[in-house]
Amino acid sequence: MPKILVVDDEKPISDIVKFNLDKEGYDVVTAYDGEEALEKVESEEPDLILLDLMLPKIDGLEVARQVRAKHNIPIIMVTAKDSELDKVVGLELGADDYVTKPFSNRELVARVKANLRRQDQFQQSNEEVKNNIKIGPLVINSDSYSVTRDGAQLDLTHREFELLHYLAQHTDQVMTREHLLQTVWGYDYFGDVRTVDVTVRRLREKIEETPSNPQILVTRRGVGYYLRNPETD
Repeated sequence: MPKILVVDDEKPISDIVKFNLDKEGYDVVTAYDGEEALEKVESEEPDLILLDLMLPKIDGLEVARQVRAKHNIPIIMVTAKDSELDKVVGLELGADDYVTKPFSNRELVARVKANLRRQDQFQQSNEEVKNNIKIGPLVINSDSYSVTRDGAQLDLTHREFELLHYLAQHTDQVMTREHLLQTVWGYDYFGDVRTVDVTVRRLREKIEETPSNPQILVTRRGVGYYLRNPETD
């Protein structure tokens, strides 16, 4: 059964979340501060992390950054703040999703299931395609979740890699932002399409020689995005 790490310094909330996820059949472990969370990531090897933003010792954003630097575990940020900035920063640091307190048990469980399902689908799709996909100067390796540009390793977040990998399997096909939310994010996203724009912008900063004039990850104005394959030009 999937193992979920719940990180929240408010024990009553943590206990409720654990109880509800236990009922769904998940193996749930808990942590109450950022330091303990990082220790549990290494010792417990969870399949998904529910991560509160406001934590003692090390805050949730820093925990997300450190986790993402080493692991490709789906991260759902949980926060009492309804701030667009917090959500954007969390996504840019590598969180896959977010929920805002107060949230319903139904919503939380739906997000957990969707993110785990998307992770499973992504891993299965990796087995169906060749390990390396080459797009211009980029080489995308689905086994190691790695991308190189002209031989240099790029530091992509989990979601950035999934977006790039998906578009690389459908080069020169324009994808709407709504379609990308449903496929790359794995379900009809609770947020809005600006999530895609944020991820595209961050991805361009890493894969493009001149991000302000993208030649690989291209916008089709009024429609969406596509990955341009120079070999088909």
